[in-house]
Amino acid sequence: MRTMQAVQVTKAGGPLEVVERNVPEPPAGHVLVKVQACGICHSDSLTVEGQWPGLQFPRVPGHEIAGVIEQVGAGVQDWQAGQRIGVGWHGGHCGHCERCRHGDFVLCQNALVPGISYDGGYAEYMIAPQEALARMPDDLSDIDAAPLLCAGITTFNALRKSGARAGDVVAILGIGGLGHLGVQYARKMGFVTVAIARGEDKAPLAKQLGAHHYIDSEAQNVAETLQQLGGARVILATATSGKAMSAAIGGLGIDGKMIMVGISQEPVEVPIAQFIMGRNSVQGWPSGTAADSQETLAFSALSGVKPMTEEYPLAQAPEAYAHMMSGKARFRVVLTPGK
Repeated sequence: MRTMQAVQVTKAGGPLEVVERNVPEPPAGHVLVKVQACGICHSDSLTVEGQWPGLQFPRVPGHEIAGVIEQVGAGVQDWQAGQRIGVGWHGGHCGHCERCRHGDFVLCQNALVPGISYDGGYAEYMIAPQEALARMPDDLSDIDAAPLLCAGITTFNALRKSGARAGDVVAILGIGGLGHLGVQYARKMGFVTVAIARGEDKAPLAKQLGAHHYIDSEAQNVAETLQQLGGARVILATATSGKAMSAAIGGLGIDGKMIMVGISQEPVEVPIAQFIMGRNSVQGWPSGTAADSQETLAFSALSGVKPMTEEYPLAQAPEAYAHMMSGKARFRVVLTPGK
């Protein structure tokens, strides 16, 4: 039996442990993936801290997986060994619940998440169901692709489904792991792109990423400045701060919408009169399906959108995870089992 390196959590609260395991065999409808790169996401803390209901240990985290199909199980169609693929947050759906019956697979009531429902990408190999696979463009590297399967799809999908059209003012609140990709996508989609962050020192990075305008939330009134630009058709809120979202929401223009993808425990305060008279709205957005991941990867390769990454070997996963959780990473941390 072949063995592999994997990084697992054996109890709530960790720690992450590097262990040796047998390489698994793919059951019917699944494939064995040789992991080339796996992004470390803040949501991996749900596994490490044991915060997901029904989570079973031991568990290998990781849901930003770029790899190659090593072996296909019985009944797998349209996928072959040697094919480059990605696996993201949406790791499978039941196909029979009420949401699935309406074709809304990402909100499946029995949805699977790699690294939570089954072992994820902090390993040299993993098993994935065929419905979770996304095709990978040849000209996109594994290191660049991995973070696009979570941070990328979340921002890309939210923006393309937002209703904004080329030429509209679109603001990205926060320039972090999500926001630095959101700024790039907004620019490539033809929006008048506004980046919002704390401190004038972020301005050069914002411009480098493609922002037409930069708002320093420490020195400027965000809502007033957005109104001076004509009002935002969309504010994509990637910052994990309800307070920052509340401060920006007054910058929405007519029919403007705030789309929240950054999670915060703080509530967002909505100016009711403005929302009535401006036909404003607030919306949350959850990731997307494997097909959405595939289109995210294709658009990124076509337009040149790339994450800013820091690479770590698989054996240093505990240190890499701690670095991500410290908030000091610029901006996505990626493990490279394939190296």
